[in-house]
Amino acid sequence: MKGILYKGSELTDLVSFARLPSYLQAFLREQNGIVAYFGGLHIRGCVSDLSWHSLAEAWQGEQAFWRTYAIVQETDIPFAQDCAGNQFLLRGDAVLWLDTETGELADLEVDFKHFLFGAEKFPVDALGMEPLRAFQQNGGVLRPGQLLSVYPPFCMATDGQQTPSFKAIGATERLAWLADFYRQIKDLPDGQSISLKPL
Repeated sequence: MKGILYKGSELTDLVSFARLPSYLQAFLREQNGIVAYFGGLHIRGCVSDLSWHSLAEAWQGEQAFWRTYAIVQETDIPFAQDCAGNQFLLRGDAVLWLDTETGELADLEVDFKHFLFGAEKFPVDALGMEPLRAFQQNGGVLRPGQLLSVYPPFCMATDGQQTPSFKAIGATERLAWLADFYRQIKDLPDGQSISLKPL
């Protein structure tokens, strides 16, 4: 992997580690999670500190994705996220992609090994890194523990009147905002007009 900003230290959450499939255990033994591609991909680690990096926090914590997004199962493992806070989940051996704005779930039709291979070979496409590149071209830098705040959200049509703006914010804050946004729009019909306050 390229553009490495952070590598996790020792495994300190052995309870979560024991529940993982062997191929993910093997990866985390080598590096207990990683932030790569200059923030384009964050693979969580089995740590008892650093809540932004903790797999257990995302999987079983108070803000676990299955608690907010009905389509996510409690057994789905939220092993990674992209630069804007969309999630990569393991369901069995399949890698799924959760759009955290809309709650839509897509099967990427790859396993963990091929997910990593695709990210390595085609990071911009595989990881949806266009917003991160735009942010970087304007001098922005994502640090470990940060995600991109995107305004207006990707799922909103603005009739070309507003170009998206990006800023780096804490991952916990970004994910909480996305969960709140999803709760507010999930039952609205397509094309519904809404107004938002920027983060």
